[in-house]
Amino acid sequence: MGSALPPDRTEDELWLEYQETRDSKLRDAFIKQYAPLVKYVAGKVALGMPKNVEFDDLVSCGTFGLIDAIDKYNPKLDIKFKTYAVTRIRGSIFDELRAADWVPRSVRQKIREVEEAAGTLESQYGRPATEKEVAEYLKMDEAEFNKTMMKISSTSVLSLNDVWFSGDENDKVSIGDSIEAPASLNPDVIVERDEIRRIVIDVINNLPDKEKKIMVLYHYEDLTLKEIGQVLDITESRVSQLHTKAIQRILQKLTNVRKGIM
Repeated sequence: MGSALPPDRTEDELWLEYQETRDSKLRDAFIKQYAPLVKYVAGKVALGMPKNVEFDDLVSCGTFGLIDAIDKYNPKLDIKFKTYAVTRIRGSIFDELRAADWVPRSVRQKIREVEEAAGTLESQYGRPATEKEVAEYLKMDEAEFNKTMMKISSTSVLSLNDVWFSGDENDKVSIGDSIEAPASLNPDVIVERDEIRRIVIDVINNLPDKEKKIMVLYHYEDLTLKEIGQVLDITESRVSQLHTKAIQRILQKLTNVRKGIM
């Protein structure tokens, strides 16, 4: 498919023109040009979602994010539109998922129980708790604990994209954003974001080898969970479990920081 943008000018020139004129035809051309990006992001999000979450609904929500990105993008900043748009598209999709509250109450309860157990044990031991230790604390056998972790794994990507802190309405920042390329933020938020990013990177660097590889391949290299399983020669469900464990470590560390434990 060829470009939807006028061929007689560069895209940079067209962005500058749109910033000045807000021409509706040019806006429509940008929407058409980057519509495949919405489907790509929606496809990645859909991989971790329950069956009741429709792909077309994710695309619709993502399209609102794309339009928002087009209207707010500043071509004079040193960031590519595609990078900026991915953050807005993903954010729009997860905003809708949060509003719909698709995670069952029973799963939310299990998430809280596991997170509280992991936090308590980390405070006691001065290090991250192992799966076995968390299972024993919760009085679960291995099979029951693994089943619980599989239920939680479908919510892990959503957890990573929950808003962690914010400046004004346009400066909401998620943990997922802090791993990936930044959008335009005001100086105060940049300082806080850099600290969150430092903590996240520190946790990732200290993860067990497979968890670290999964985080890098998923959040930096844009591989799907299935593709990561092929690379690491493990099942997709095992990738999902390890991804969830890594995210819980990050969330627990950030929760401890927020509570003043660290």
